[in-house]
Amino acid sequence: MAISYWCVLVAALMPYLFTGIAKFGGRRYNNHVPREFLEGQQGFRKRAHWAQLNSFEAFPAFAAGVIIAHQLGVAAETINLLAVSFILLRLVYGICYLTDQASLRSLVWMAALGCTIALYVQAGLVI
Repeated sequence: MAISYWCVLVAALMPYLFTGIAKFGGRRYNNHVPREFLEGQQGFRKRAHWAQLNSFEAFPAFAAGVIIAHQLGVAAETINLLAVSFILLRLVYGICYLTDQASLRSLVWMAALGCTIALYVQAGLVI
């Protein structure tokens, strides 16, 4: 299986890394009202929750971009490079979110989005 497909799996699971940070180690987790609990978190745990939400938002376009690029015959090396770059950038994005580095976080977010867009552009160039 191509590295880029493994990256899709990593991207699908990444939100759960952040949700784990948001839920555990702070005040006692309340599974009866999990969304209310997460919104009530403070500091880096609340930011981890926000990183989780953003990771869920970024996933569909990335996953579709990888699949479309493969379907249309973009070179596997190109897809793999963009997919691995996306994953690394999204991890850095999460770290920036947790450490409250807002400006750097925004730059990293744009770079990761650029990887997703590049998948579509590469697919469009093949046609």
